[in-house]
Amino acid sequence: MPARKDCYEILGVAKDADESTIKKAYRKLAKKYHPDTNAGNPQAEEKFKEINESYAIIGDPEKRKLYDKYGYMAFQEGFDPKKAEEYEKYGGGMGNGNGTYEFHFDGTGAEDFGDIFDNIFGGFGGAGSGFGGSGFGGSGFGGSGFGSSGFGGSGRTGRGGFNGAGRKGADAQADITISFDEAVTGCDKNITLQDETGKTQSLRVHIPAGVDTGSKVRLKGQGGRSSGSGNAGDLFLNINVEKKPGFDRKGLDIYTTINIPYTTAVLGGEAIVHTVTGDVSCKIKEGIQSGSKIRLRGKGAPSMKNNSIRGDQYVTVQIQVPRYVSPEARKKLKELEKLL
Repeated sequence: MPARKDCYEILGVAKDADESTIKKAYRKLAKKYHPDTNAGNPQAEEKFKEINESYAIIGDPEKRKLYDKYGYMAFQEGFDPKKAEEYEKYGGGMGNGNGTYEFHFDGTGAEDFGDIFDNIFGGFGGAGSGFGGSGFGGSGFGGSGFGSSGFGGSGRTGRGGFNGAGRKGADAQADITISFDEAVTGCDKNITLQDETGKTQSLRVHIPAGVDTGSKVRLKGQGGRSSGSGNAGDLFLNINVEKKPGFDRKGLDIYTTINIPYTTAVLGGEAIVHTVTGDVSCKIKEGIQSGSKIRLRGKGAPSMKNNSIRGDQYVTVQIQVPRYVSPEARKKLKELEKLL
């Protein structure tokens, strides 16, 4: 996976830039790449996301200190500066970020997990045997797990034997599907692995808030076992997020639409807006026009790297036009038409 771009590089400022310079650079770029002025431009949307995440880090003095010392790794869940060397060893290096995130989980009989992989992949003892091509089979997740999302044969093919002492076991991959709300708020899932012999293994996996389609969750040490003294491989869960009617997500921002009565549009008032964290009452200014956008700060999705960073929700206003009006209402509207 490629390294993440440097926050200073994204904002186009020097690493010794003061707060005022960083803020000016952020405002200029945010205005240039804002979704409202770049509709239908996915490159601009991605750039806007990078700009916001970068400013949320180096625009905050305390977070900037952590970033300057440890890079993006400082904002991963469970990061401990005292164990920085360990994170560097297993996380792919300080500050380069690889888009894959590691989380702990609880399992039932987790100490026997390696036996599952031995059955699935046929063991790793033979010279040149490599990582068996059977993948995860067609049995998929069972029980209360992920339903029909399954493991769909996404196991990786190895590159030769695993006889060498100290060599890490092979990594494995699986695809899972979660709901739109689960992706934004995070969730815990019970999954069940089943090998070719029918033996099953249950795990409880934490899916972090902010994941999106294409995100990966790494279960360290839950891949193929090493034949020697090396560490076990990792299991990578490839995330797929279901669509939610009426909601659209672009990066950390969420887009929705509300319908308001004609009278509310003219006179102003309140309207209920659905968000992923619950309904909120939104103030409608008098004279609002159809197509206008209302910004709900902090009601978007959180950053997977740092949940204190959240996107916004943009609400497009549509004005309801009655399909039928009574004779009395028609008369009043004619009177209003003359007044206007």
